[in-house]
Amino acid sequence: IVTGEPPGGMTRGCSTGAWCARFAERHRSALNFALLVVAYVVYLLIGAGIFSAIELPYEHELREELKTARRDFLSNNTCVSDAHLDELLARVLEASNYGVSVLGNDTDRNWDFVSSLFFTSTVLTTTGYGHTVPLSNEGKAFCIFYSLFGIPVTLFFLSVVVQRIMVLVTRRPVSYFHRRWAMPKTKLATIHATCLTILMTLLFLIIPAWIFVTLEKDWDFLESLYFCFISLTTIGLGDYVPGETHSKEENPYPQLYRLAITVYLLLGLLCVLVVLETCCELPQMKRLRQSFYKENIRELDSETTNIIDREQTDDQLTDLSDHVASDYLPAIPSVSEQAATLRQDGKSTPYTPAPGSALNGKLR
Repeated sequence: IVTGEPPGGMTRGCSTGAWCARFAERHRSALNFALLVVAYVVYLLIGAGIFSAIELPYEHELREELKTARRDFLSNNTCVSDAHLDELLARVLEASNYGVSVLGNDTDRNWDFVSSLFFTSTVLTTTGYGHTVPLSNEGKAFCIFYSLFGIPVTLFFLSVVVQRIMVLVTRRPVSYFHRRWAMPKTKLATIHATCLTILMTLLFLIIPAWIFVTLEKDWDFLESLYFCFISLTTIGLGDYVPGETHSKEENPYPQLYRLAITVYLLLGLLCVLVVLETCCELPQMKRLRQSFYKENIRELDSETTNIIDREQTDDQLTDLSDHVASDYLPAIPSVSEQAATLRQDGKSTPYTPAPGSALNGKLR
């Protein structure tokens, strides 16, 4: 029989493992946050790699097509020099960046009242398509001043409106069906968030995409859906803007069309925010967020924590006692009722002390 102490290496390994476990438990929220940062950076890198692999060949192909078209144009028009062509193209591209096109008889105005209203809505909601930008220095300076105050006010306005809508479409329905069906609120909130997401997707993504397919002759369904999603998420790349390729015959009311798009974008943005807020209020999401900053709760001093625990316990006990008293305890009779009961008992049955009682022993 061989007896003895465990090997030193095994003891050190167990102590190291226990220390690592205690360290991980003590700093769990910090470790979760570090993993979240690493995962987000990896997600960015993966997205960049995929976009580069997909789009880089198309970019090379487009560059070759432009070079070929440029050579063909110069060969067919020998009176045009290479320098003059470069100057013309640079000027055209600069004007196109400011929303001014030289193709055909383009008589549309980018800065009439309705177009300016569309511009202000995209600026204040931080969508910013970039197809229409201020041309003058005065306009650029006013855009800075206007956005400096307008964007915070817009965010405040959206948050207030979203909270009022949340009461109507999320909190009240969940509370109502929770009382009526006696379902757990966690399960009911998940079902409600799923149904609300599907409904908003149909009303503000799928159906508008089909409408844009019929109105925009150059767009297919994927391009229309892409425009709706990029706009309602306030990404606003500006590669697709409705009404830019319309002629007067195809769209006789361009101002009304652009006004309708402005209303659609604002309403759609509100609905997207409502869906996001509904999903963020799910108990699962709250627990997930708390796992990244749970240490903030531990930083409370013990006295404050005990006070909060006592208040919560007292409230629960008070509610429970009220409920039990109202449902199960009989009502306490009045003094007159008790006296009448004693008189009736005395007439019907004479009082006899119980044998062996303390009072009977004293009388003896």
